[in-house]
Amino acid sequence: MTNRTTLPAQAGILEPVPAVGRYILFSVAQRAMLPAALDRLAQAVNGESVVARLGPGLVAALGATVPGLREFAALAGPGVEVPSTPTALLCWLRGSDPGDLVHLARALEHALLPALQLDRVVDAFCHRRGPNGNGRDLTGFEDGTENPVGDAAVAATLVQGQGPGLDGASFLALQQWRHDFAAFEAMTPAAQDAMIGRRRGDNEELDDAPASAHVKRTAQESFSPEAFVSRRSMPWTDGREAGLMFAAFGCSLHGFEVQMRRMAGLEDGIVDALFSISKPISGATFWCPPMDAGRLDLRALMK
Repeated sequence: MTNRTTLPAQAGILEPVPAVGRYILFSVAQRAMLPAALDRLAQAVNGESVVARLGPGLVAALGATVPGLREFAALAGPGVEVPSTPTALLCWLRGSDPGDLVHLARALEHALLPALQLDRVVDAFCHRRGPNGNGRDLTGFEDGTENPVGDAAVAATLVQGQGPGLDGASFLALQQWRHDFAAFEAMTPAAQDAMIGRRRGDNEELDDAPASAHVKRTAQESFSPEAFVSRRSMPWTDGREAGLMFAAFGCSLHGFEVQMRRMAGLEDGIVDALFSISKPISGATFWCPPMDAGRLDLRALMK
């Protein structure tokens, strides 16, 4: 289901994940050239096939600030590490044909030179939609079951009440998780279900799930204030390695941050069982500007 809003958001934020995606990550190369490059970016981004996210470092390089934007915080819990890998600019390319995204990525890379240089590309895809219409992780479990919908999704995901240039924006926490499929496949089906806290077959939550189950570690309504986010994650693969590009959009970074701290065991010493078969290898936060008259609205950065 697509969540409707009259706010000037990048439409791809609230839409279901596409059949294929490409994440292209940039760093700042020539700071003096940034304003011109970002003007070209604003013209190239339509918010649907290209969703743009600006990192704290890029915002700071422009001499600007965005209320609520901060770098991803690295964490270390009992036996686990959550890395921080700051990124200046991330473009999420969305579509149905991988070849189209290749050409789109090349055009964006060219448009942003020499101010920004392309550092990394991650290709992703939607894997077998689950009972609620969301894509599945490569473990077979549906991702985003607890996503808010309708007006609740808009409230949880988009900034409101801060004025032009900020309303309709969103914040994003993005992590690349690498799966250990041998460890996952060594588990019994019952143990796999207990790790997530849901039955893979019908996506029903287990009444007797252990405290370490992923659904219990991330129960959004169990935080104060509540920690609702809109997940738009996609599986990725690169040769023999694969996993999940975890993406959590929110009207602030609060929801993701408190969930991640609990997952890492920093709240009560209980580590999310998901860490037994998967590890985050990157982590960054971003501001997703709103749209204005069909182009990316960057007025908040140009004051």
